Amino acid sequence: MKFTFEGRFVIVLTASILSLAACKQPAKNTSATPTMTDTTQATLPPEKGFKEIVDGKLTHYYVLKNAHGMQAAFTDYGAHLLGLLVPDKSGKLKDVVIGFDEIEAYKKALSAYYGATIGRYGNRIAKGHFVIDGRRIDLFVNNKPNTLHGGRKGFNDVVWDTKSVTDSSITFSYLSKDWEEGYPGNLQCKVTFELTGDNAIKISYEATTDKNTVVNMTNHSYFNLNGIGSGTILDHLVQFNASNYTPVDSTLIPTGNIEPVAGTPLDFTKPATIGSRINDKNDQLKKGKGYDHNLVLDKHDLTMPVASVTGDKTGIEMQIFTTEPGLQFYSGNFMTGANTMHGGAKDDYRTGFAMETQHFPDSPNKPAFPSTVLKPGEVYKTVTIYKFSVK
Repeated sequence: MKFTFEGRFVIVLTASILSLAACKQPAKNTSATPTMTDTTQATLPPEKGFKEIVDGKLTHYYVLKNAHGMQAAFTDYGAHLLGLLVPDKSGKLKDVVIGFDEIEAYKKALSAYYGATIGRYGNRIAKGHFVIDGRRIDLFVNNKPNTLHGGRKGFNDVVWDTKSVTDSSITFSYLSKDWEEGYPGNLQCKVTFELTGDNAIKISYEATTDKNTVVNMTNHSYFNLNGIGSGTILDHLVQFNASNYTPVDSTLIPTGNIEPVAGTPLDFTKPATIGSRINDKNDQLKKGKGYDHNLVLDKHDLTMPVASVTGDKTGIEMQIFTTEPGLQFYSGNFMTGANTMHGGAKDDYRTGFAMETQHFPDSPNKPAFPSTVLKPGEVYKTVTIYKFSVK
């Protein structure tokens, strides 16, 4: 399959650069763009925790800002989004992305993938193997009995190269070498982040290969639109433009079927809170221990939001736009309070949610799903936008 996703690839400011980004992007929203009036309530994780030597490479810290007071922090370790300050309905900044104060904390919580860039293959591959060009490819099984988010050492646990920095963008680059984590092909990939003038984080991915391989990159940020440490996300209001989903087996691998959400707790085609049906007696909720499912997005392009979420306390609304066919909705079911987040609160049960735009889980083993195969001479391109406003 040749990836021909179209989107504009602009993006983000860096460490101590105080430029103002004012770029136009295609996502439409009728809500007014809020302007920050009070910066005292929330801060980003400190820079000092992200000056480390990892795998022999020095890591770095970058901050982006726009004219409305939004700020975002990144590190080249795992191309992580560390924090995101967004004005709420009163104009005060809230950090809406779960993050930590140092790289060691991310390493401790490695299996949660907080804020990380995920690859080479986001989500699960059944039993850690697939076949390409008639050859069986065996991967490291890190989420028994399956491979999850790239394997033992995925893109979230390597130091990326910072290839391009301007007043409005930063691009991280990584060469995933032939047979790294069992995947064929030297995969040259990059991810670009932008904090736009209309309060959106825009993420653009690109990759090329010298052998037939599979690619499915995504971002694994956990959001709480009431602010990090504010409690559960169960009263957040959610709507998806997704009439179907891919049901899973007991190991969270899709069965291969695509089924309607109508009549199930996964039906968010009309707004409902995350918690309104999460405890229903339902086989899929039992298997996922809540929501941990791939939604099959209705026909869309970058001018059409595929999802919207609103924080009940802050009025912050996040709309999602993407070129991807699916979105993994995860309701923080495996958060245990084992880690201390930026600000001092624990990452307690269901205090964050993830919405990972993607191709479908286990696509290499499901010929009926949209293909994730990338061939030499093709370019993998995809873009996702998280746009913020207030209601």
